[in-house]
Amino acid sequence: MSILPVQRRPRASGRVTLNDVARAAEVSPITVSRALRGERSVAPELVERVRAAAQRLGYVPDPAARALASSRSSHVAVLIPLLTNTLFVDLLEAVHRTLLPAGYQTLIGVTHYDPGEEEQLLQSYMAHRPAGLIVTGFDRSESARQLIAASGVPCVHVMETTSAPGVHCVGFSQADAGHAITEHLLQRGRRRIAFVGAQLDPRVMQRAEGYRRCLRAAGVYDPKLELLNPERSSIALGAQLFEDLLRTRPDTDAVFFCNDDLAQGGLLAALRLGVKVPQQVAVAGFNDLTGSDQMWPPLTTVHTPRTEIGECAARMLLQLMRKQPLQEDHVDLGYRLVVRESS
Repeated sequence: MSILPVQRRPRASGRVTLNDVARAAEVSPITVSRALRGERSVAPELVERVRAAAQRLGYVPDPAARALASSRSSHVAVLIPLLTNTLFVDLLEAVHRTLLPAGYQTLIGVTHYDPGEEEQLLQSYMAHRPAGLIVTGFDRSESARQLIAASGVPCVHVMETTSAPGVHCVGFSQADAGHAITEHLLQRGRRRIAFVGAQLDPRVMQRAEGYRRCLRAAGVYDPKLELLNPERSSIALGAQLFEDLLRTRPDTDAVFFCNDDLAQGGLLAALRLGVKVPQQVAVAGFNDLTGSDQMWPPLTTVHTPRTEIGECAARMLLQLMRKQPLQEDHVDLGYRLVVRESS
């Protein structure tokens, strides 16, 4: 009886290496590395040969080794406030869809609107030397700012814009959007316009500032018509706040909710209470979330380009990581007022 020899792995760990793939594909290790990173300098036929060899051998790149060799990994860290908010899920999908064909994976960090939690995530991710970084907005601790600046990692801010030098950002003016939806309610003849906000993160407060600016210019601003709650935004909270508002300020003739889920809750509460929308009270939201066009009545809101922001931010980051010149450091993609029957 003959005994077949056991085929040895090239490393004690049994892990297939980049050199193994290079030998199987009959190319150099650097060609394998470039082909698997998606670099355009590698001929398509070589890319196909490398990928076939890697698949046949079961090769899985070692991100730690890649980072050590290049001083950068193939990962991009993306920090967002919440994964339960459709707004940020849409943005993440767009970032991932843009970066993946270029050979980059996304590391998702959830900050829960907590600067301290964001700082801890940054410290953890920077230890792995990411190729790039996408962060939400500009509100963070001074330590976090210094950490980003000292790392030398290319960084793009999303959902807000600034003209500050040396800052790369893609977003829109939250304050101007808040002004626009309030102006719409004024044009519909409303004068007792309330602002209902939850979560109270910086972008919510910027929308509130746009609301105030608009009503002050019209001479009808009343601070007693602001209802601000630090709890997380939800349909249930929107219903509760709508009821609280009408109980304490029954003369309210319009409500600008800082987010669509709150506004959806407000519309459901209005149905339950027999409050006619928009005849008695006009209702408007923000972000044009899924389901807002299916409410009764359909919700007037501000459409925010989160998918476009994610795609544009990822393209900007790719240029920065490749050290390519940018046409613009600050990209304002604007917003769109969506007028439906609720106003």
